[in-house]
Amino acid sequence: MGDAAPRAAAVPVGGGAALAPLVVAQVAPRGGAAAPDHATPRKARYLLIDCAAVTTSTPRPTGRWGALLSAHLANSRRYLLSGVSYAIPFVACGGILIATAIAFVPMTPAGPDFSNAPFLKLVLDIGTVAFSLLVPVLAGYIAFGIADRPGLVAGFVGGAIANQVGAGFLGGIVAGLLAGFVVHWIKKVPVPRTLRPVMPILVIPVVSSLFVGALMFAVIGAPIKDAMTSLSAWLAVMSTGNRIVLAVVLGAMIAFDMGGPVNKVAFFFGAAMIKEGNVAVMGACAAAICIPPLGLGLATLLGRRLWSDEERDAGWAALAMGMIGITEGAIPFAAADPVRVIPTIMAGSAVGSVIAMLGGVGDHAPHGGPIVLPVVDNRLAYIAAIAAGCLVVALVINALRRFAAGRAGREA
Repeated sequence: MGDAAPRAAAVPVGGGAALAPLVVAQVAPRGGAAAPDHATPRKARYLLIDCAAVTTSTPRPTGRWGALLSAHLANSRRYLLSGVSYAIPFVACGGILIATAIAFVPMTPAGPDFSNAPFLKLVLDIGTVAFSLLVPVLAGYIAFGIADRPGLVAGFVGGAIANQVGAGFLGGIVAGLLAGFVVHWIKKVPVPRTLRPVMPILVIPVVSSLFVGALMFAVIGAPIKDAMTSLSAWLAVMSTGNRIVLAVVLGAMIAFDMGGPVNKVAFFFGAAMIKEGNVAVMGACAAAICIPPLGLGLATLLGRRLWSDEERDAGWAALAMGMIGITEGAIPFAAADPVRVIPTIMAGSAVGSVIAMLGGVGDHAPHGGPIVLPVVDNRLAYIAAIAAGCLVVALVINALRRFAAGRAGREA
């Protein structure tokens, strides 16, 4: 290279951001020194140097597949938001119908009693069906975000299997990402021209569904069953030890996957303890159950500017679902931003669970949320536990979003 001084230029990209500067360095013609900038020969060449690529210590993926994988990982949040945006109406519809049905029937020690309310039972059944579509829709449209329409079938199939094996919404996210990447790679395989018309409507859906379905059953389903058995045995051992540690573990498990397998292990453990006369364990679970949706719904009210219109609408649905003890109301928020949301709601539920345990809260019904107040012992402590956990969730998640927004503004 010649001695001419390099010139740096930022390359604009969509949204007003800019990539790292590209240095335009003048390269002298073969056999001679670089000419001054004002008298650059016609045949002088310029070398574009990506400063970010030169200075970073992390090697970039090499090859076509490595580049594709790197690009998709960078776009993972966009893929998750694609699934969440389509799943929110199912959460709102199913959650509000379920909440309405449960709110107007008597709460007994065995749970909500629909024996004398056939219409409300019908409302409950319709809401349950609508809500059961949440995970398949989430998975299907995550795959759609990656691979367009050919990814829908494998995504929906993978999401339905995640429901069937009890993998919950985390299993749905895995299924959606897996289906999307598999279909995207299948689309890159060169095929004869005669096969191209049937690829998106026959070959790709069949092949990708077989592959994703086999992995979901073999790799996800069996290990989840074994893990849940081990978790149940572990909780049984812990119940004979320190009750504060037990409350922390139960609260974190309840919030971790919001209705998924880990949540179910903690819930059914609490329900089993009722039959043994230990209602305090279910009391701790009952407080933890409603904190994720109520806390996130409260966050959208306290920090409205930090949330989009769609997220604020989901916040109202989450508040309604939290009031009748449906943890799944928090799923849209967790699916869109799992790294910040899941640890936050785990901390909030753990706080609420500990306060309930220390306050001597006992729940005689296998259910949670404010709706079980008629069958709860030490109701003031129960309300205080829920309020404290919700405040932890709301304040922490808003602080994290405010920090992330500030950092993004500084980087821009």
